[in-house]
Amino acid sequence: MTTLPRPAADLSADEARRIALRAQGFLGAPNRQGGVRGVLRHLGAVQLDTISVLARSHELIPYARLGAVGRRQVEAAYWTDGHAFEYWSHAACILPIEEWPHFAFRRRAYRTRPHWHHDLPDGAYEQVIKQLRAEGPLTATELGGAKNKGEWWDWSESKVAVERALMYGEVVCVERRGWKRVYDLAERAIPAELLHDDIDDRECVRRLLRQAGEALGVGTRSDIADYHRLKSEQFDAVIEATGLVPVTVQGWSKPAWADPAALASVPRGRHRTTLLSPFDSLVWERARTERLFGFTHRLEAYVPKPKRVHGYFAMPVLSGGRLVGRVDPGREGTTLVARQVSLDGPKAVPAVAGALLEAAGWVGCDSVRVERMEDAPLKQALVKALT
Repeated sequence: MTTLPRPAADLSADEARRIALRAQGFLGAPNRQGGVRGVLRHLGAVQLDTISVLARSHELIPYARLGAVGRRQVEAAYWTDGHAFEYWSHAACILPIEEWPHFAFRRRAYRTRPHWHHDLPDGAYEQVIKQLRAEGPLTATELGGAKNKGEWWDWSESKVAVERALMYGEVVCVERRGWKRVYDLAERAIPAELLHDDIDDRECVRRLLRQAGEALGVGTRSDIADYHRLKSEQFDAVIEATGLVPVTVQGWSKPAWADPAALASVPRGRHRTTLLSPFDSLVWERARTERLFGFTHRLEAYVPKPKRVHGYFAMPVLSGGRLVGRVDPGREGTTLVARQVSLDGPKAVPAVAGALLEAAGWVGCDSVRVERMEDAPLKQALVKALT
């Protein structure tokens, strides 16, 4: 049995919550000079998802921290000047280009095992590489078609080949165009000084765990390892070398670690009030969200409609460092529709109204309509606050 080192600090639950909020960019003045790229670099990973209600999740992440930054500006910040690439981290994520060497361990692992049970005929992989080299960045459709005529997973040979090359690191996703991946050769897309797999597996994991700890501020083994989908045994093997320090948190049943810089000063400043994507790294791990905020949240997009409790894409509302309710949004023309709203109580009304109005302006809507709320007096108060 491993003996844990003596904790460097004893934190209250409130202190841990505030440390996490500051680390994630929701407490204190945001780094507007760094902009969207600064948010990405600090978080280390911004999750992608196909669902688009108000906007795509990767747009909602910087919006939640910076406010109404232009949506075209968000895309340009990610994808121009070779600033980022897409790869498998917590899920499919946009990653800072500087992180390319740190995922060498994952590329090596993919090269040693088959994928998706798809067989490739001789020459199909080489043909994709040859075409990209000759023609430049291309989508799977431009490479010869993404699908056969079967179900959605029935990928074409060229799609299987280019996705395999993406896993191996010979090809890079350099942007999304109409939600389609755009592929290019790594030798063109990755700066020469970063284009290597020289870092061994242990060092890759150590660096990613350190980055995750800094982005979270404080977390359990599961919290920190799950940030980039690392295994518990990988965490255990290198945690002492990461520089993260053990702490205890009141009410947490498991040991925790913190970024020493997060412990060096008391988190202070203005709290952000905003709608959160369910894929935001502040809330993407359900057990951590419950531990930090006493708030149970579940993405119900894949739950049958009759069984949904809070709605298809219910977005938690953050205000004053607390999660104070949920909004399931939609859009009809220039109206932002709050299809379903649930609030903690009357005190949450001004915050939710402010978050809805700001979000409406960001996506080009000029009004907000509230539909379903179980508490009629609260609905009346919210509608009044929106006018």
